[in-house]
Amino acid sequence: MCGRFGDDYWLDHDRSGVFPEEFYRAVADEGWLGIAMPEAYGGAGLGIFEAAILMQAIAESGAAMSGSSAVHMNIFGLHPVVVLGTDEQKSRMLPPLIRGEHKACFAVTEPDAGLNTTQIKTRAERRGDDYVISGTKIWTSTAQVANKCLILARTTPVERVTSRTSGLSLFYTDLDRARVEVRLIHKMGRHSVDSNMVFFDGLVVPAADRIGPEDEGFRSILHGMNPERVLVAAEAVGIGRAALRKAAQYARERVVFGRPIGQNQGIQHPLAKCWMHLEAANLMVFRAAALYDAGKECGAEANSAKYLAGEAAFDACQTAVMTLGGMGYSSEYHVERYLRECMIPCIAPVSPQMIMNFIAEKVLGLPRSY
Repeated sequence: MCGRFGDDYWLDHDRSGVFPEEFYRAVADEGWLGIAMPEAYGGAGLGIFEAAILMQAIAESGAAMSGSSAVHMNIFGLHPVVVLGTDEQKSRMLPPLIRGEHKACFAVTEPDAGLNTTQIKTRAERRGDDYVISGTKIWTSTAQVANKCLILARTTPVERVTSRTSGLSLFYTDLDRARVEVRLIHKMGRHSVDSNMVFFDGLVVPAADRIGPEDEGFRSILHGMNPERVLVAAEAVGIGRAALRKAAQYARERVVFGRPIGQNQGIQHPLAKCWMHLEAANLMVFRAAALYDAGKECGAEANSAKYLAGEAAFDACQTAVMTLGGMGYSSEYHVERYLRECMIPCIAPVSPQMIMNFIAEKVLGLPRSY
């Protein structure tokens, strides 16, 4: 399926900034959006392991993050609904997402909180059978085209909570444009999949759209965090492989001083090193995925996979650009686009520094540093 959407398709969308609707529809029509959703609601009933294979294949095809991010949220984002939703919520929310009729965005990060999720300020005030949400989110992907939104908001003021992870609630609801302003963020890459600031001004949300217990939203989103790290890591490996494929092809064909540049060890060795690092990261990706699907603790592995894959992808993309030299700087050879887009898994959904903090504290038993 990805073969129908080649590098030129993604280059065109990178230049135009238009959402890849044709690709999104193809993924939906062939049933891939429900790969990790229960069969009872139209999904394939498979796991994050299989979803990681899917997302890696999309990225590796040359779609990179433009293709992956177009469907990423539909693949993993509603996992809290799968785990914590009522039968009524699953029946109402999952089938249209799987069919591609609904596009969802994920509103968690805030300008003043960043990765300090427990300090978010967006409020959801209970009024009868509804909540009224007001506040600001940032880096909300696909909000320009989405009609649904997964929102983490504060239902109990921070000064009244008994633990720092309490007082937040999770909602999946309509993105009512009359009460929501979506403002585009111009950015380095992945231009065809929008990133935004989102301003909620009295958005009315039925209590029936709350996922899980009130004030337990932080624990609810944890059901999506490890799968997200695994999938982003799989996508990063895919981008690195795409870049390496382009670089190796160019090195075989480009002749300078009467010989292919790929005959020179100065070209060979960096590419060989990138291959090894990508494959090592990939083993951690699928180790984490297998643990998650088995219901086992996988926080260290999922975070490590995201860190290792991001680093390996960046090195592979940078090496690809340098292998092509001046042509690597040209958009028509695609590797500069891969380099721009691989920055996303380097940075998000959690910074490499925070991953190292996590490993130091949770794995090595060192004192908390933040």
